[in-house]
Amino acid sequence: MSSHKPQPHLADFDAVIFDMDGVLIDSEPLWKIAMEFVFGQYGSTLTHQDFQKTVGLRIDEVIAFWNVHENWGLQDLQDVENQIISKLISLIEQNPQPLLGVMDILDFLKAQDKKIGLATSSAQKLIDTVLDCLGIRSYFDFAYSAEFEPYGKPHPGVYIKVADELKVQTQRCLVIEDSFNGVLAGLAAKMKVCCIPEKTHFVNPRLAVADFEFTDLGQLLATWR
Repeated sequence: MSSHKPQPHLADFDAVIFDMDGVLIDSEPLWKIAMEFVFGQYGSTLTHQDFQKTVGLRIDEVIAFWNVHENWGLQDLQDVENQIISKLISLIEQNPQPLLGVMDILDFLKAQDKKIGLATSSAQKLIDTVLDCLGIRSYFDFAYSAEFEPYGKPHPGVYIKVADELKVQTQRCLVIEDSFNGVLAGLAAKMKVCCIPEKTHFVNPRLAVADFEFTDLGQLLATWR
């Protein structure tokens, strides 16, 4: 944990809103595998390293970004998106693993009667896959995909919507994020943001804009017990 960061006091929050990829499930490496596999069919030579540039964006935005930057000339971006999501779902189903501390922190928040939300750039199909494969659907009072918003992260829309549905003021929400775009979205929604950097990403010094930082959810939970 960064020594200069304060610690979040649970009493300051009525709701905790989790990002999904890289926070609840170790899916960031799987996203990269799925994208490399599908993009490769269109002649892409992009590597996992290249995909660092688009972490935290919605998949439609990722595809549009690389289609332009790599001059692929793809017309049916929706078809490409469907292929990537199908590949990712099969990868998750093969070996669904919650990240360290996920089950413990969800149990703890439930016991403390805190509202629990999910706000992700991933599609609803992926939310359903992750919640069901990990067996954690019952913990969440509201789970929402930015695919239903005009803009994905770093726009705050997805977080504001979840707070509205939870009937909690944005200032009383704690966001748990792993990517810079996600941290920006939470801050723009006037929420406090706890960053738990995703382990397969390069260290991003810009994550220092988050209010709090921990190495994993277990470390965050230890401050509340």
